[in-house]
Amino acid sequence: MLRILIADDHAIVRKGMIQILEETGTVFEIEEAANGNEAIQKARDSKFDLVLLDISMPGKSGVDVLKQLKTEYPKLPVLILSMYPEEQYAVRLIKAGASGYITKESAPELLAEAVTKVSSGQKFISPSVANLLAESITSDISDEDDSQQHSQLSDREYHVFLAIAAGKSQTDIAKDLSLSVKTIASYRSRILQKMHMTSNADMTLYASRNNLI
Repeated sequence: MLRILIADDHAIVRKGMIQILEETGTVFEIEEAANGNEAIQKARDSKFDLVLLDISMPGKSGVDVLKQLKTEYPKLPVLILSMYPEEQYAVRLIKAGASGYITKESAPELLAEAVTKVSSGQKFISPSVANLLAESITSDISDEDDSQQHSQLSDREYHVFLAIAAGKSQTDIAKDLSLSVKTIASYRSRILQKMHMTSNADMTLYASRNNLI
């Protein structure tokens, strides 16, 4: 029997995932976590075969949770289930240790397949994510490719960058991440400096050209 921890801040999403897994006919023992800190605590309190992790949670983000889980339990498989398209986060998270990445819009059968594969110690890499990984390797080799400027951003900077590029205000971003507006402004300044840009419009244009939004 597989023991699975589902970490997502939306109860309806957690219940939906549980229903999908139960319909496969496999017997699972499932626990739930509504935020990042709870997910880490439950991983410390119990032994799990797999963590299903959302990356967009209040407070401690899924990205931070993934890094901490892989530090404390390097052999624990973590499957990312996210509302964000693969182009935005898949490569970054797989490089950070995730065993797979699927979107919440994926078919239920895909979730069941990914859980089966990842829980057996394998990676779940869709054809589109495989292409993204290949492109990432190619861009890492090329020193002249300026279409990968975002790769030098930290995970938190990258999250803020995408939010700004999508038109979110600093106030809204601060609320989403449980940070101060001043902190978000500092992130924005570092992003502009690292990416050699001068305005939010530059970020939006770059993100659009590189299919990040």
